[in-house]
Amino acid sequence: QVQLVESGGGLVQAGGSLRLSCAASGTIFTFRIMGWYRQAPGKQRELVAAISPGGSTNYADSVTGRFIISRDNAKRTVYLQMNSLNAEDTAVYYCNMNNGGSGYWGQGTQVTVSS
Repeated sequence: QVQLVESGGGLVQAGGSLRLSCAASGTIFTFRIMGWYRQAPGKQRELVAAISPGGSTNYADSVTGRFIISRDNAKRTVYLQMNSLNAEDTAVYYCNMNNGGSGYWGQGTQVTVSS
């Protein structure tokens, strides 16, 4: 059973930065696409960024140029560096490991951006 544990969320002022981390159990991390999703109150969960085992990345249009996803396969950890945060980035952020189905999910970490 894969476990994903997110950390790094919190309260930040608009224009500030946060770095989220997601530590995974199990050796399959190295072979899986990892993603960060977010869900704001009253909205559907949406993909923010994803990274392949080889390091290829893709981003939602709303975060392109501001967020950077990266991974350290040796540490089984995926990161999300979030810069120039604004109020629209306020959400619970979830880490996901692709498994060909719904995937494995972390418990989520709250990010709140004050304007």
